[in-house]
Amino acid sequence: MAQTSVKIDPYVNFNFLVEIDGIVQGSFMECGGIESVTEVIETREGGDNTTVSKRPGKTTYSDITLKRGLTNSAELHQWRQQIIDGTIDRRNGSIVIYDLANKVEVVRWNFIRAWPTKWDGPALNASGKEIAVETLVLAHEGITRA
Repeated sequence: MAQTSVKIDPYVNFNFLVEIDGIVQGSFMECGGIESVTEVIETREGGDNTTVSKRPGKTTYSDITLKRGLTNSAELHQWRQQIIDGTIDRRNGSIVIYDLANKVEVVRWNFIRAWPTKWDGPALNASGKEIAVETLVLAHEGITRA
């Protein structure tokens, strides 16, 4: 008799935190750019004129884009200001997904040597009713799933 397989549900995308060295708040409404791409190097082998060999080349990592509701906390903006002022302050961090009960960590990606490359302030509209959202873009040198 065949054994019944266990159903594994995918994780939800809304229950996450972002941890950044030395910055306490990590509640963001959106996080994107969890990506790595390895270039393909195509080479032809002598004597084999019908196929191309494909080998891995340089790996690059997409910038991480974080969006959150604007608050009176200035820690992220101060970190960005250091870059503008010429002081490079690289920090490590993590993107962590929790279970639905918000008690158990289920997935973690660790990124290294990040620094804020861009900050966008909120779009303001006197007749609007939406939350004022700021965006921070982090360049980094690698991300791994822990």
